[in-house]
Amino acid sequence: MSDLLVVLVSFNTRELTKKALSYLLSSVHLLEIEIVIVDNASKDNSSEMLRTEYPNIKLLKNLENVGFGRANNQVVPGINSRYVLLLNTDAFIESDTIAKTVEYLDAHPQTGILGVKLIGRDGVLQPSCRYFPTPWNIFLQRCGLGRLFKHAPMVDDMSWDHASVRDCDWVPGCYFLIRKEVIDQVGLFDPRYFLYYEEIDLCFAAKSAGWHVTYYPYTSVIHLGGESAKQEGEVSSKSQQIEVLNIESELLYFRKNFGLSGVLTHLFLNSLADLIQFSKDIVKLRPIAKIFFNMKHFVFVWKMFFRTNFATKPTR
Repeated sequence: MSDLLVVLVSFNTRELTKKALSYLLSSVHLLEIEIVIVDNASKDNSSEMLRTEYPNIKLLKNLENVGFGRANNQVVPGINSRYVLLLNTDAFIESDTIAKTVEYLDAHPQTGILGVKLIGRDGVLQPSCRYFPTPWNIFLQRCGLGRLFKHAPMVDDMSWDHASVRDCDWVPGCYFLIRKEVIDQVGLFDPRYFLYYEEIDLCFAAKSAGWHVTYYPYTSVIHLGGESAKQEGEVSSKSQQIEVLNIESELLYFRKNFGLSGVLTHLFLNSLADLIQFSKDIVKLRPIAKIFFNMKHFVFVWKMFFRTNFATKPTR
């Protein structure tokens, strides 16, 4: 059994993939690792480049874009390593990142999933250690009411120093180190999620099974964010996410983990947030397009609820 299996999912990110691999290969050191790249039907000759320049790296080429989680799931039958690292093609690791994080897992058998400090291309700290989303904290965030409910854990709480190891609810999937035992016990990603929420759902399952999810700050990863998403659709300038897919995955997540009552609570609070924002925009005399944005959001979320068969099935 090798030390580590590293999996990258490529989707029209040929040059970024090369850069990510250069950082990865310089951080292997004495560890025995295997690298697998799953290409999601890229149209930028990514697979041809990989076959030519990296003949020793295993390549799985899909005929269509199957999504992030499903692509990663393709490696599960062949896992023969103690740990699995899921690494984005727009994530560039330090030379000591793999060694330090593997060493931490070796010393802490209760930690099932580990993430690291994430830094944006602008050098700014990104949310790296997060709380689970709930209907309540999403409502507070959308309405800007988090400061009035200081005891409510917000998904992206950035108010601490990020300089110490701590257990958390979930870590982002751009550098996602997981034990094989966790995958054996709870699986990897739920295939219902085409994109987004798959790592949240997996961390939820791992923690429910008794594993710790840990943030490790003593190394960092440069994460650009949204590079593959830009190839699939328009991304939000704030979150670098495709809003349509994010809404769908959010509904699927709440229905799966909190039942029908949970997703209906989310829909009620989400609708209330839209109405509050709509009223605020009118009072502040915002542009017409902005005023009606929240009403369009209101309609679309409910539309997705029905399109997903009451948040039980994906649309793609």
